[in-house]
Amino acid sequence: MKVILLQDVKSLGKKGDVVNVSDGYARNALFPKKLGVEASAKNLNDLKLQNRHADKVAQENLAAAEALAAQLKDKKVTVRMKAGEGGRTFGSVSTKEIAAAAREQLGLELDKKKMQLPEPIRTFGMTEVSIRLHPKVTGTFTVHVVEE
Repeated sequence: MKVILLQDVKSLGKKGDVVNVSDGYARNALFPKKLGVEASAKNLNDLKLQNRHADKVAQENLAAAEALAAQLKDKKVTVRMKAGEGGRTFGSVSTKEIAAAAREQLGLELDKKKMQLPEPIRTFGMTEVSIRLHPKVTGTFTVHVVEE
């Protein structure tokens, strides 16, 4: 019997796959646990429509991420830090502070967890910060650390 999987099944396949299983396994294990449905013409058509919709949404998300990356390219965020001995920063600038400054100055909601700092910013001046907007898109913007 052909079955469309509704969830990932360890020994069979991933969600959305059409697999061939025995009738008893389908009736006694997959259908009662809502792990799959019979691959009828209606269900196959529904699967095709869902896949098309998912592809369309993925393309829209990619386009939005690329637009945001282009928008961020020329932007600069200013962060104020206290100065310690010898003109060095007192502590370091974290991604949380950068995200808050971007929200305040640019009006953009940037996820602090997706920002990639090779090391914490501990000096005054300009620093390039990259952010993963999408698995295929990485944007960069400038962070200017000034003395408070």
